[in-house]
Amino acid sequence: MPDTEDFVDYYDLLQVNPGCDQRILEVAFHYFAKMYHPDNAETADMARFHQVSEAYNVLRNPAKRAEYDQLHAEVTDRAHTPPGGIHGIDEATAQADAEIHAQILNILYQRRREFPTDAGIVGWLIQEQLGCSDETFEFHGWYLKAKGFVRINEQGQYAITVEGVDQVMATSRTKAAEQRLITRTPVAEE
Repeated sequence: MPDTEDFVDYYDLLQVNPGCDQRILEVAFHYFAKMYHPDNAETADMARFHQVSEAYNVLRNPAKRAEYDQLHAEVTDRAHTPPGGIHGIDEATAQADAEIHAQILNILYQRRREFPTDAGIVGWLIQEQLGCSDETFEFHGWYLKAKGFVRINEQGQYAITVEGVDQVMATSRTKAAEQRLITRTPVAEE
């Protein structure tokens, strides 16, 4: 743990709120680790990669994070909300989950449209596209299966159902209607 002279703001480095939960932390880490990884020819930065890894290793460990949060509060003069917010989940987490559900459905919808007789995709491929952990992907898979939007086919692959296609279409219509309203709304003159 750094002292105040060598202090690095890990939250700022990962561009997350100090009250963020483990899932948000993990998503941010994967994003920046991929960006700064030495194998990424366009954005490789070994020093930043190590900083991002160090930040994640400290913040994902509850004991280390609590110790770091004390130092962070002293150095930045900001109090901390416990991870996950006061009620255990924050609105941003639920919105991020809804976006991931939509992404999964869109991936499966596109596959069904392109390959109607071979519409399945193995879970790890979807998970890789989303860049999430096994546990996070398992949660999203559970939800979408329970809602009847996806199913696991005979080959063990994820495939969109009729209900899932209906959901994608309904979401698409809603977004189109919202966009039309936005373009029709006059801008107030100052």
